[in-house]
Amino acid sequence: MRKSELFDFHLEADDRTEEEKRKQKAPKKDGLASALGWSKEPPKAPMDTDYQEEMEPVKPQIRFNLNFDKEIRGEASQPKRDSSTFTIERLFEAVASRDVNKLDGLYQYLNQNMKKLSDSLYQSYGKTALMKALLHLKDGKNETIEELVDVSERIGDIKEFVNAAFTDSYYKGQTALHIAIERRSVSYVKLLVSKGADVHAKACGKFFQPHDGPNFYFGELPLSLAACTNQPDIVSYLMENEFPADAKMADSHGNTVLHALVLVADNSKENTEFVTAIYDRILKTNARLHPKIKLEEKENNDGLTPLKLAAKNGKIGVFSHILQREFQVNHFKHLSRKFTEWAYGPVHSSLYDLTSVDSYENNSVLEILIYGSEIPNRHEMLEKEPLSCLLEDKWKKFGCGMFFFNFLVYLVYLIIFTVVAYNKKDATQLPFIPDDAWDYLYVSGQLLTLLANCYFFVTGIIEMKRKRPKMQTLLIDGYYEILFFAQGLLFLVATVLYWAGRQEYLGFLVICLALSWVNVLYYSRGDKHMGIYSVMIQKMILSDILRFLFVYIVFLFGFSAAVVTLLIQPPPENRTGKGRQGFFATSKPDTECFTPSYRNISYTTLQLFKFTIGMGDMEFTQEYQYMEVFYVLLIGYIILTYILLLNMLIALMSRTVEKITTESASIWRLQRAVTIMDMERRLPCCLKKSFRSGVERKLCTAIGDDRRRCFRVEEMNWNKWNTNLVNISEDPGCCDLSQQPDLDSPSRGFNRGRSWRDIFMEGSWRRRRPPQSTEMSLL
Repeated sequence: MRKSELFDFHLEADDRTEEEKRKQKAPKKDGLASALGWSKEPPKAPMDTDYQEEMEPVKPQIRFNLNFDKEIRGEASQPKRDSSTFTIERLFEAVASRDVNKLDGLYQYLNQNMKKLSDSLYQSYGKTALMKALLHLKDGKNETIEELVDVSERIGDIKEFVNAAFTDSYYKGQTALHIAIERRSVSYVKLLVSKGADVHAKACGKFFQPHDGPNFYFGELPLSLAACTNQPDIVSYLMENEFPADAKMADSHGNTVLHALVLVADNSKENTEFVTAIYDRILKTNARLHPKIKLEEKENNDGLTPLKLAAKNGKIGVFSHILQREFQVNHFKHLSRKFTEWAYGPVHSSLYDLTSVDSYENNSVLEILIYGSEIPNRHEMLEKEPLSCLLEDKWKKFGCGMFFFNFLVYLVYLIIFTVVAYNKKDATQLPFIPDDAWDYLYVSGQLLTLLANCYFFVTGIIEMKRKRPKMQTLLIDGYYEILFFAQGLLFLVATVLYWAGRQEYLGFLVICLALSWVNVLYYSRGDKHMGIYSVMIQKMILSDILRFLFVYIVFLFGFSAAVVTLLIQPPPENRTGKGRQGFFATSKPDTECFTPSYRNISYTTLQLFKFTIGMGDMEFTQEYQYMEVFYVLLIGYIILTYILLLNMLIALMSRTVEKITTESASIWRLQRAVTIMDMERRLPCCLKKSFRSGVERKLCTAIGDDRRRCFRVEEMNWNKWNTNLVNISEDPGCCDLSQQPDLDSPSRGFNRGRSWRDIFMEGSWRRRRPPQSTEMSLL
């Protein structure tokens, strides 16, 4: 075979008979495809099976027939096929049976007929005999693999042969190296790599992409596949062999091997253990081979680092590990995101790296978690350190004061709105011209109220567009935003109707006033106990009461329609002048006064609602027809609503209160975190910088001058206090690496080789005392 560099085509030898060519060119058809004349598509799954083997129809290629001269001379129009002829079917059958004897004579046949194992005639949808052999290992072995590689190497197409890839859309890009890794065969991986297998080949077919149905997304690359299938030996080999795999190489989504590991995590204990172990191994190996490359800072196509991707997808196990990762070995200490500063018994102080975490940066972990309405486990993730203490620090620095100030401003607005609404003017009296000081105050109050509600309306739209609340996350992400938006909208509608001279404005105005007072509960999130209580109210409104109202409205309007349809007015001659409620009452023979009756749907609905709360009156129905049916409807309605639904609602609400006590505390923390982030976004740049959390520290690690923004967290842990003795150090990372305690030494200990008298004389005793508080530590 020869490849043209100019036209990019292959020239292959072809010794098939005419009958074989016709059979292989004719596509198989069945069903509707056959009726319409369409060719059958390649099978999507499985990529290999013992029960069927779909062979790809031979594609048009530029080939030359070795027997053309015999055909011209008429010596052999149909060459005889004997046992020395190797077709693709025979080759696949041989490697699937793992019988190397069936490949005897393969090299001689290929050599004589000028063929190669990488020819298209020996591929089906890109699958070669080598791939077929790797898919049929037994006890990790298939002797035909070595034979195929040896034959291909002797023929001279070994690189093309080992790098051949699937061509169908489902498994596109998968090579023999991918299959060897998936089959967990270290020996064949080494064999393929040594023969020139591409360690950066990308399996980008549909099966290897996230979608509905069977799939396994592993990052497309061989290194990612080995990592995601928990094969540390292959990972190490691929990164450290003569032709090493680049760990920062990205797939079609921009994901590196670290991103792929995050995506395959499922938060189970076993999965988290192997993912974090492989993750750390790759970090350490890459740091040893390429010290200047910061692998974790690589972003994918969505602008997410592995840490941010873990936050975005709710991978709490991997997220916690990355956020709190700490290496004690000197050469890898710069890979840590946590540094133990000092420890005294069970109390220890840690410095957490705020890179990509603090909201001071764009698209930070805090922003992703707080505004990610669809992220699972985000309550628990925000309670991890240093996020929990970081939010508390922001609340103390600026959140508490700003929130209280906003509360006071809202109270002023509410008082002004209430006074203006109470002293309302008739819409028919427009234009209103102020005469005295009170009138000017009234107009000023109207303008302030209008501006405030315009602000609520605009900010409500902006916040809902940014947070995009859904029904399942409405309690956290959009409850009060929708209420404030509705408040502003109602007032604007009332204002338009007022200036149009319509008295209907009053209805919108009073609803807006009531809603404005209800929205005071938004500021209850500033206090823990009131905030949790408010969350419970919201939870019951959005769950129990909402479901109750849906069923109750069905019953209410259903029975109201039945009652209105049933009751018939008595004839006019039967009317009496007794003036009894429910009948027509007359004061004069020619004058009639009408009172509401059960023939009115709105009146009937109101009366049935009264029956629900025990205030109904049946006096109005005494002289109507079909009273028995009416009583049946009324009794059935009372049983279903007053007895059943109300008592069920009370029981459900009691159960909800018991069930969501702990959950309400987490929701309150998240709501307060949302409030903190909203207030921080409104801060001017100068104040935002001055209120920035953390402190700049120089961490003397193996990479030299390593300055980071860190946040100090002081904790007490009785379970691990004895393991912190080796970490006592005034400077995290220990500036003098030669004096850093060696964790691998059996004789390590606190200040080994120094007496307490020396420490006291040098003043170290005072410096090693733990700070009294976090504020002192920051100083």
